[in-house]
Amino acid sequence: MSIPDNELSDEQSRQVAEAVREEIARRRMSRQTLAEQAKLSLSTLEKALGGRRPFTLATIVRLEQALGISLRKAPSAPATAPASPSGGIAPDSLGSYSRRAVEWIEGTYVTLRPSFGDKDAIYAYRTDIVWDDAASSLVFREGARLDAAFSQFGEVAVPNQSGFVYLVTNRHGQHRLITVSRPTITGEMYGIITTLLAGRGSLLTPIAAPIALLPLRNVVEPSFGRLGTDDPNYQLYREHLRKTVEEPFALFVQGVP
Repeated sequence: MSIPDNELSDEQSRQVAEAVREEIARRRMSRQTLAEQAKLSLSTLEKALGGRRPFTLATIVRLEQALGISLRKAPSAPATAPASPSGGIAPDSLGSYSRRAVEWIEGTYVTLRPSFGDKDAIYAYRTDIVWDDAASSLVFREGARLDAAFSQFGEVAVPNQSGFVYLVTNRHGQHRLITVSRPTITGEMYGIITTLLAGRGSLLTPIAAPIALLPLRNVVEPSFGRLGTDDPNYQLYREHLRKTVEEPFALFVQGVP
Protein backbone atom coordinates (compact mmCIF):
# COMPACT_ATOMS: atom_id res chain seq x y z
CA MET A 1 0.00 0.00 0.00
CA SER A 2 1.49 3.34 -1.06
CA ILE A 3 1.67 5.93 1.73
CA PRO A 4 2.69 9.53 0.92
CA ASP A 5 5.63 10.99 2.81
CA ASN A 6 4.33 12.59 6.01
CA GLU A 7 5.03 16.15 7.05
CA LEU A 8 6.21 16.78 10.59
CA SER A 9 4.23 18.84 13.06
CA ASP A 10 5.20 22.48 13.61
CA GLU A 11 6.92 21.59 16.88
CA GLN A 12 8.84 18.68 15.35
CA SER A 13 9.90 20.86 12.41
CA ARG A 14 11.06 23.57 14.83
CA GLN A 15 13.20 21.06 16.75
CA VAL A 16 14.76 19.68 13.57
CA ALA A 17 15.44 23.19 12.21
CA GLU A 18 17.16 24.12 15.48
CA ALA A 19 19.33 20.98 15.35
CA VAL A 20 20.32 21.63 11.73
CA ARG A 21 21.21 25.26 12.42
CA GLU A 22 23.38 24.18 15.36
CA GLU A 23 25.23 21.65 13.19
CA ILE A 24 25.77 24.22 10.44
CA ALA A 25 27.22 26.68 12.96
CA ARG A 26 29.35 24.05 14.70
CA ARG A 27 30.82 22.81 11.42
CA ARG A 28 31.10 26.31 9.94
CA MET A 29 29.47 25.14 6.73
CA SER A 30 27.14 27.08 4.47
CA ARG A 31 23.51 26.19 3.85
CA GLN A 32 24.38 25.88 0.15
CA THR A 33 26.98 23.21 0.97
CA LEU A 34 24.55 21.28 3.14
CA ALA A 35 21.84 21.48 0.48
CA GLU A 36 24.24 20.09 -2.12
CA GLN A 37 25.42 17.26 0.14
CA ALA A 38 21.82 16.34 1.04
CA LYS A 39 20.74 16.64 -2.63
CA LEU A 40 18.12 19.27 -1.79
CA SER A 41 17.39 22.59 -3.40
CA LEU A 42 18.64 25.56 -1.39
CA SER A 43 15.12 27.01 -1.55
CA THR A 44 13.63 23.90 0.10
CA LEU A 45 16.23 23.98 2.86
CA GLU A 46 15.88 27.72 3.46
CA LYS A 47 12.08 27.54 3.73
CA ALA A 48 12.20 24.58 6.15
CA LEU A 49 14.86 26.22 8.35
CA GLY A 50 12.93 29.48 8.31
CA GLY A 51 9.69 27.83 9.37
CA ARG A 52 7.92 28.69 6.11
CA ARG A 53 7.24 25.04 5.31
CA PRO A 54 7.31 21.86 7.44
CA PHE A 55 10.04 19.27 7.15
CA THR A 56 9.10 15.96 5.54
CA LEU A 57 10.51 12.55 6.42
CA ALA A 58 12.30 12.34 3.05
CA THR A 59 14.02 15.70 3.64
CA ILE A 60 15.11 14.70 7.16
CA VAL A 61 16.54 11.37 5.98
CA ARG A 62 18.66 13.18 3.38
CA LEU A 63 19.88 15.70 5.95
CA GLU A 64 20.70 12.94 8.45
CA GLN A 65 22.71 11.07 5.83
CA ALA A 66 24.57 14.24 4.82
CA LEU A 67 25.36 15.21 8.43
CA GLY A 68 25.85 11.69 9.76
CA ILE A 69 23.66 12.32 12.81
CA SER A 70 20.09 11.67 13.93
CA LEU A 71 17.89 14.78 13.88
CA ARG A 72 14.88 13.13 15.47
CA LYS A 73 14.44 12.71 19.19
CA ALA A 74 13.35 9.38 20.65
CA PRO A 75 9.83 9.45 22.11
CA SER A 76 9.31 10.44 25.69
CA ALA A 77 7.08 8.47 27.99
CA PRO A 78 3.42 9.58 27.92
CA ALA A 79 2.74 12.66 30.02
CA THR A 80 0.39 10.64 32.21
CA ALA A 81 3.09 8.12 33.09
CA PRO A 82 4.44 8.69 36.60
CA ALA A 83 8.17 9.13 37.03
CA SER A 84 9.78 5.90 38.11
CA PRO A 85 10.95 5.81 41.74
CA SER A 86 13.11 2.77 40.96
CA GLY A 87 16.39 4.66 40.64
CA GLY A 88 17.27 3.57 37.09
CA ILE A 89 15.80 0.06 37.20
CA ALA A 90 13.26 -0.96 34.56
CA PRO A 91 9.84 -2.26 35.66
CA ASP A 92 9.49 -5.97 36.33
CA SER A 93 7.26 -6.25 33.26
CA LEU A 94 10.27 -5.28 31.11
CA GLY A 95 12.86 -7.42 32.90
CA SER A 96 14.00 -5.35 35.90
CA TYR A 97 17.25 -4.37 34.16
CA SER A 98 19.49 -1.44 35.06
CA ARG A 99 20.64 1.05 32.49
CA ARG A 100 24.24 -0.05 32.95
CA ALA A 101 23.28 -3.63 32.13
CA VAL A 102 21.72 -2.68 28.78
CA GLU A 103 23.71 0.37 27.66
CA TRP A 104 25.45 -1.74 25.01
CA ILE A 105 22.06 -2.14 23.27
CA GLU A 106 21.56 1.63 22.98
CA GLY A 107 22.19 3.05 19.52
CA THR A 108 20.87 3.55 16.01
CA TYR A 109 20.22 0.50 13.85
CA VAL A 110 19.52 -0.23 10.21
CA THR A 111 16.47 -2.50 10.46
CA LEU A 112 15.86 -5.08 7.72
CA ARG A 113 12.95 -7.34 6.85
CA PRO A 114 11.56 -8.81 3.64
CA SER A 115 9.22 -6.51 1.74
CA PHE A 116 5.60 -7.56 2.29
CA GLY A 117 4.64 -6.36 -1.19
CA ASP A 118 7.56 -7.61 -3.33
CA LYS A 119 9.01 -11.05 -2.69
CA ASP A 120 12.43 -10.07 -4.10
CA ALA A 121 12.76 -6.74 -2.29
CA ILE A 122 14.12 -5.86 1.16
CA TYR A 123 12.54 -3.20 3.34
CA ALA A 124 15.01 -1.11 5.35
CA TYR A 125 14.48 1.65 7.92
CA ARG A 126 16.06 3.10 11.07
CA THR A 127 15.45 2.12 14.67
CA ASP A 128 16.78 4.23 17.55
CA ILE A 129 17.05 2.54 20.97
CA VAL A 130 17.72 4.90 23.88
CA TRP A 131 17.27 5.10 27.64
CA ASP A 132 14.26 7.12 28.80
CA ASP A 133 14.73 8.49 32.33
CA ALA A 134 11.03 9.17 32.84
CA ALA A 135 10.05 5.62 31.90
CA SER A 136 13.17 4.17 33.58
CA SER A 137 13.67 1.79 30.64
CA LEU A 138 14.91 1.52 27.12
CA VAL A 139 12.52 2.80 24.45
CA PHE A 140 12.68 2.56 20.67
CA ARG A 141 11.52 4.67 17.76
CA GLU A 142 11.48 3.97 14.04
CA GLY A 143 12.35 6.43 11.29
CA ALA A 144 13.25 6.68 7.59
CA ARG A 145 10.23 4.54 6.69
CA LEU A 146 8.56 4.94 3.31
CA ASP A 147 5.23 4.24 5.00
CA ALA A 148 5.83 6.91 7.65
CA ALA A 149 2.26 6.63 8.95
CA PHE A 150 3.10 3.14 10.22
CA SER A 151 6.30 4.09 12.09
CA GLN A 152 6.33 2.50 15.53
CA PHE A 153 7.70 3.40 18.94
CA GLY A 154 7.44 1.64 22.27
CA GLU A 155 9.19 -0.13 25.14
CA VAL A 156 12.14 -2.53 25.14
CA ALA A 157 12.04 -5.61 27.38
CA VAL A 158 15.29 -7.42 28.24
CA PRO A 159 14.48 -10.31 30.60
CA ASN A 160 17.32 -12.45 31.92
CA GLN A 161 15.39 -15.69 31.58
CA SER A 162 15.06 -15.92 27.79
CA GLY A 163 18.19 -14.11 26.68
CA PHE A 164 16.23 -12.19 24.02
CA VAL A 165 15.33 -8.54 23.45
CA TYR A 166 11.70 -7.57 22.84
CA LEU A 167 10.64 -4.35 21.10
CA VAL A 168 7.00 -3.98 22.07
CA THR A 169 4.43 -1.63 20.56
CA ASN A 170 1.13 -1.37 22.43
CA ARG A 171 -1.30 1.20 21.05
CA HIS A 172 -4.74 1.02 22.67
CA GLY A 173 -4.35 -2.73 23.06
CA GLN A 174 -3.08 -3.35 19.53
CA HIS A 175 0.35 -4.98 19.67
CA ARG A 176 3.34 -5.40 17.41
CA LEU A 177 6.27 -7.46 18.63
CA ILE A 178 9.87 -7.79 17.49
CA THR A 179 11.82 -10.60 19.20
CA VAL A 180 15.57 -10.54 18.56
CA SER A 181 18.72 -12.10 19.97
CA ARG A 182 20.95 -10.07 22.20
CA PRO A 183 23.67 -8.27 20.20
CA THR A 184 26.44 -10.35 18.68
CA ILE A 185 30.07 -9.34 19.27
CA THR A 186 29.74 -6.89 16.35
CA GLY A 187 26.38 -5.58 17.55
CA GLU A 188 23.82 -7.18 15.21
CA MET A 189 20.52 -8.56 16.50
CA TYR A 190 18.45 -11.18 14.62
CA GLY A 191 14.95 -12.55 15.10
CA ILE A 192 11.28 -12.31 14.13
CA ILE A 193 8.80 -9.49 13.62
CA THR A 194 5.11 -10.23 14.24
CA THR A 195 2.75 -7.56 13.00
CA LEU A 196 -0.28 -6.86 10.81
CA LEU A 197 -0.21 -6.58 7.03
CA ALA A 198 -2.35 -3.74 5.71
CA GLY A 199 -4.46 -4.77 2.73
CA ARG A 200 -7.23 -3.07 0.84
CA GLY A 201 -9.61 -0.90 2.78
CA SER A 202 -9.62 -1.88 6.44
CA LEU A 203 -8.32 -5.42 5.83
CA LEU A 204 -5.52 -6.45 8.20
CA THR A 205 -3.79 -9.84 8.20
CA PRO A 206 -1.37 -11.19 10.85
CA ILE A 207 2.09 -11.72 9.37
CA ALA A 208 5.54 -12.77 10.64
CA ALA A 209 8.94 -12.44 8.98
CA PRO A 210 12.67 -12.57 9.76
CA ILE A 211 14.22 -9.30 10.90
CA ALA A 212 17.76 -8.05 11.46
CA LEU A 213 19.02 -4.94 13.25
CA LEU A 214 22.49 -3.79 12.17
CA PRO A 215 24.33 -1.02 14.04
CA LEU A 216 24.35 2.04 11.77
CA ARG A 217 28.11 2.36 12.27
CA ASN A 218 28.60 -1.05 10.59
CA VAL A 219 27.09 0.10 7.28
CA VAL A 220 29.29 2.55 5.38
CA GLU A 221 26.55 4.12 3.24
CA PRO A 222 23.20 2.75 4.46
CA SER A 223 20.21 2.50 2.11
CA PHE A 224 16.64 2.94 3.31
CA GLY A 225 13.30 2.17 1.73
CA ARG A 226 12.11 -0.72 -0.44
CA LEU A 227 15.32 -1.98 -2.03
CA GLY A 228 15.71 -4.12 -5.15
CA THR A 229 18.64 -6.14 -6.43
CA ASP A 230 20.18 -3.04 -8.01
CA ASP A 231 20.77 -1.36 -4.66
CA PRO A 232 24.46 -1.40 -3.61
CA ASN A 233 23.57 -2.74 -0.14
CA TYR A 234 21.14 -5.39 -1.35
CA GLN A 235 23.52 -8.37 -1.11
CA LEU A 236 24.82 -7.30 2.31
CA TYR A 237 21.29 -6.87 3.64
CA ARG A 238 20.19 -10.16 2.09
CA GLU A 239 23.07 -12.04 3.76
CA HIS A 240 22.03 -10.71 7.17
CA LEU A 241 18.37 -11.68 6.65
CA ARG A 242 19.41 -15.16 5.50
CA LYS A 243 21.63 -15.45 8.58
CA THR A 244 18.53 -14.97 10.73
CA VAL A 245 17.12 -18.23 9.39
CA GLU A 246 20.28 -20.19 8.57
CA GLU A 247 22.19 -19.81 11.86
CA PRO A 248 19.35 -20.18 13.00
CA PHE A 249 18.39 -17.26 15.23
CA ALA A 250 14.73 -17.97 14.43
CA LEU A 251 12.66 -20.87 13.12
CA PHE A 252 9.69 -20.77 10.76
CA VAL A 253 7.45 -23.84 10.72
CA GLN A 254 6.10 -24.60 7.25
CA GLY A 255 3.01 -26.53 6.32
CA VAL A 256 -0.12 -27.50 8.20
CA PRO A 257 -0.22 -30.98 9.83
